[in-house]
Amino acid sequence: MLPVADGSDFAGSLRNPAGWNNVFGFRPSIGRVPFGPTAEVFMQSIGCEGPMGRTVSDVAMLLSVMAGHDDRAPLSLTGDPAQFAAPLARDMKGVRIGWLGDLGGIPMEAGMLELCLSGLRRLEDVGCAIEPARLDVRREVIWDSFVRLRQGFTAGGLIGLYGDAANRDKFKPEARWEIEGGARLSAADLFAASAQRSAVYQAFRSALREYDFLAMPTAQVFPFDARLAWPAQVAGVSMDSYHRWMEIVAGPSLAGCPTAAVPAGFGPGGLPSGIQLIGRSQQDFAVLQLAYAYEQVSQSVLSVLPKLLDNV
Repeated sequence: MLPVADGSDFAGSLRNPAGWNNVFGFRPSIGRVPFGPTAEVFMQSIGCEGPMGRTVSDVAMLLSVMAGHDDRAPLSLTGDPAQFAAPLARDMKGVRIGWLGDLGGIPMEAGMLELCLSGLRRLEDVGCAIEPARLDVRREVIWDSFVRLRQGFTAGGLIGLYGDAANRDKFKPEARWEIEGGARLSAADLFAASAQRSAVYQAFRSALREYDFLAMPTAQVFPFDARLAWPAQVAGVSMDSYHRWMEIVAGPSLAGCPTAAVPAGFGPGGLPSGIQLIGRSQQDFAVLQLAYAYEQVSQSVLSVLPKLLDNV
């Protein structure tokens, strides 16, 4: 048990676990935390490092340590990281939050959308307005770009090891799927996927000009048995890849927008999940302020401890 932790997030690894453990996670803007050391320092800007913690103040304090420009990482952002250690309290009256829900059809386990929207409405108590919103990009475009770029980057990093027949059987099926898919992509395929990603960014940028923040669930399913590799179906829909059940996190990853995962509460089976609070590019502090405001009106959820601690 730790007060804070750091981790990486390409496909929601700072957001899924935070939601499922009733804590806070923060995926910063692209470049906020220097990425590396790695052999390739320009293309891989989807995965990033960020903090997790039990309180938003702890998350922000850890980010103040992790963030900052490093000239070994040319895409890292300048600016004093001490800004994230400043007080987070802010008047939220009049702040408009666009609720993206399931992006128009992403399969969701029963009760997930209702839980997350009801949790988000806690922010109405501090003066926020919650309104339905949409992105001007099809969810299929988001997913296609995400899959191809992830496969391309994975293949680029691992193809050397995978090319050695002695190592190939040591890769799990999901890694083999990524590498083999990436190896089939051409330069034109990757350019097209990057152009799709650019369209995703522009869609988020446009929506965030109408709303101050956007919101959606951190996950499509509630926590599942650890013995299950991954959910093969969600809401009766078969998942066509090992990570399709995490599709809801792909948009903010591609857009590179700062995104906080905050606890939503507990679903029909008593298990937790979370909400993604998404802000404008490089407005990380503003997202942390919104997450802090949410924390202040969510103590009834945050005070619930895991049942395993009942006898500790």
